Amino acid sequence: MAKTTAKVSAKKAAPKKVAAKKANVQKLVLNKPAILVVDMLNDFVTGALGCDRGRAIVPATAKLLDAARKAGVPVIFCNDCHLKGIDRELTIWGDHAIKGTKGAEVIPELNLCEKDYVVPKRRYSGFFQTDLDILLKELGVKTVIMTGLHAHMCVRHTSADAFCLGYDVVVAKEATDSFTEEDYKIGLAYLKTCYGADAYSNKELIAAFKK
Repeated sequence: MAKTTAKVSAKKAAPKKVAAKKANVQKLVLNKPAILVVDMLNDFVTGALGCDRGRAIVPATAKLLDAARKAGVPVIFCNDCHLKGIDRELTIWGDHAIKGTKGAEVIPELNLCEKDYVVPKRRYSGFFQTDLDILLKELGVKTVIMTGLHAHMCVRHTSADAFCLGYDVVVAKEATDSFTEEDYKIGLAYLKTCYGADAYSNKELIAAFKK
């Protein structure tokens, strides 16, 4: 009889795990979200700083942005837009995303459209001396979903400022990457440890948009 009781108890416990998982997904849309797309530009994907891992996330990123637009979730591009011969970052990384050049344009696969927002930046963070914060506040945004390049650099710096300004931070793990797997893992771990930023799949995020 003891064995039978144990089996029944195990079966009764199972639904609780499923319910807990569903509740976790629902949390993604509790605070009004917006997607921040960091440096998905020609120079970062195929140009001066292009890398295979950057190209690999393009389809997943495009899918996520299309779903967000359909659900009414704001899509905001935070784009490097450097002044040649002036910006300090260029002394470290060389010329890239120079204002007015093709390299500073959003990659065509992401279908930048009139309903999207574009915030040019001259430093790693999308917030540093830009109007991103006032834009998010006037849109009523409470949660930023981080996408783009690179998880351990510009995504990290933008997430840091978002957290310090009071926004919740979430990471789209299929739409974010770095130069190497090690950099990517370090970036995600840092975001989780310092800002409580959980990483979710496209499937989870898109399902959350529909709720």
